[in-house]
Amino acid sequence: MPDMAEQKATNIVWHQGAVTREDRELLNGHKGCTVWLTGLSGSGKSTIAVALEKLLLDKGVRAFILDGDNVRHGLNKNLGFSPEDRTENIRRIGEVAKLFTNAGVVTLTAFISPYRADRDQVREVMDAGDFVEVHVHAPLEVCEQRDVKGLYKKARAGEIKEFTGISAPYEAPEKAELMIDTSALSVEQSAQTIFDHLAKAGLLPA
Repeated sequence: MPDMAEQKATNIVWHQGAVTREDRELLNGHKGCTVWLTGLSGSGKSTIAVALEKLLLDKGVRAFILDGDNVRHGLNKNLGFSPEDRTENIRRIGEVAKLFTNAGVVTLTAFISPYRADRDQVREVMDAGDFVEVHVHAPLEVCEQRDVKGLYKKARAGEIKEFTGISAPYEAPEKAELMIDTSALSVEQSAQTIFDHLAKAGLLPA
């Protein structure tokens, strides 16, 4: 399969604006970063992201969610769920998250992002300290119990191919900044735990 990330355009130059990232962060009163929520379908990524975004905005922090399903409606609507398409899906959203981060926004992403190498590649394109990987964990049986869409049932019946956790692998993070066990913590507790981590890391005002 051709490398979708191959640079094809030539004679291009990166243009610097008159406004720096530091200018934007000074205006915002906080730093930009990417909080990368990864975990199985049903682990609670999107629900936590929604709660965390609200918590951040209530505290005066500019935040925005890039959700897996939402991105596939537009930017990545031409991608499926093959290993190659999953990799390209994460590469693209990683580049978008980097732009948001450089704009001084606390960017929340909620993607299964099952491959460790893909998540590490996103970390590598970010500046040091900009990428906060959060492993949203719940046992598979708990994820299946929460499955309001019936996706796990369809996957076990063979109706959905390459479904993470059933017929496709999930590679858990080895160096995540944070692990949230949603079988033990509520949505509010999970969001607060991440918020506190960002504050302790100096990304948010004390």
